[in-house]
Amino acid sequence: MASPQATGEAASRIVTHVIEARFDDLTGAEPSFRLVEPVGVLEARRPAEVPAVIDAAEAAAVRGLWVAGMVSYEAAPGFDPALLVRTRPDGDPFAELPLAWFALFEARQETALPAPPDDPSPPPPGAWAPSIDREAYDAAIERIHEHIAAGDTYQVNFTLRLHAGVAGDPKGLYRDLCYAQRGAYSGYLDLGRYGILSSSPELFFRIDGTTIATKPMKGTAPRGRWLAEDEAIRARLRGSVKERAENAMIVDLLRNDLARVARVGSVRWSDVFEAERFETVWQLTSTVAAELQPGRSLRDVFGALFPSGSITGTPKVRTMQLIAELEDAPRGPYCGTVGYLAPAHVGLACEGRVRRGPDEGQGIDVPPAGLPAPRDVPLRPGGWLPAARRASEEASCIGRVLRLRRG
Repeated sequence: MASPQATGEAASRIVTHVIEARFDDLTGAEPSFRLVEPVGVLEARRPAEVPAVIDAAEAAAVRGLWVAGMVSYEAAPGFDPALLVRTRPDGDPFAELPLAWFALFEARQETALPAPPDDPSPPPPGAWAPSIDREAYDAAIERIHEHIAAGDTYQVNFTLRLHAGVAGDPKGLYRDLCYAQRGAYSGYLDLGRYGILSSSPELFFRIDGTTIATKPMKGTAPRGRWLAEDEAIRARLRGSVKERAENAMIVDLLRNDLARVARVGSVRWSDVFEAERFETVWQLTSTVAAELQPGRSLRDVFGALFPSGSITGTPKVRTMQLIAELEDAPRGPYCGTVGYLAPAHVGLACEGRVRRGPDEGQGIDVPPAGLPAPRDVPLRPGGWLPAARRASEEASCIGRVLRLRRG
């Protein structure tokens, strides 16, 4: 008999350890909840297995189960072999992290996120170390500018990792990330050996009935020090020709992607170039929505949208080839997606933080490069490279992202 790995079928197993899944909206629009009474797990370790796992997850939700899980950025070739990604080198501590993983639960319980400590400890000076040095970073940015000038790409989402030591409970770190970001799409998944801590402010997609919506973020500005300055920065962001152009390019990409699974003439965009407020930055967002064609599956939606154009750039296929060439390691769940499914509700937010299990030390990593030291915690900030942005501007953006996630 052929194995699931050989046939591309979904691999499933009975739960033999405690797994956890919770989702928190720090904007207050929806209540926090956790999923309880786990009954099974679906996972894919090769690209060919990913579509079947997506099918099995959707089928479980149709049967009345709650489903929570993640899909790594490197799962993309499972939907389209033209989407090039980096593979993990031998000895990578995350080599066993599935490309797609979903846990099945019997029930959902509303809960509350624990309050943050009154006097949190700040990170020590110099805690965060980048995975590449400034010379390598500048060289990558210069290469991207050359590709833009040559017409190979219009935008590139270039990312790196930041490493730091962290002590304490991963749930406490998740709580701190949530309060530091105060986004709408936070999620915590304990896979057993691995765990994912996501404080994403960005919606990948959400399906309600036959309506699908995505809300890309593109365009960033720091918050002001006082109200008048804050409002002035917000106005400049909304009026910036460059920032609006970045946003519009990704909106156009997502409109085209959605059209592959949408009813003809139903793709629309709204709330265009809205400035959303977060703790340390303003983010420019637009909403793209459509009505799904009858009979379209969750696999079809992933095939059309994954990975989100907001974390690749455009055009997607060529830009992902450049990302695989220029970045120093696989992205993992970061720039993939984390989310949940229920019979009448699908929500997936794109961003993640991954931790190693107790057998490898209580470290956090997203995603690793080589063999990080025990208790090593990278953070992966990203930089957008349209033609007009310089390396020094991107370094400034990374500093803002770092402050955002450190709180």
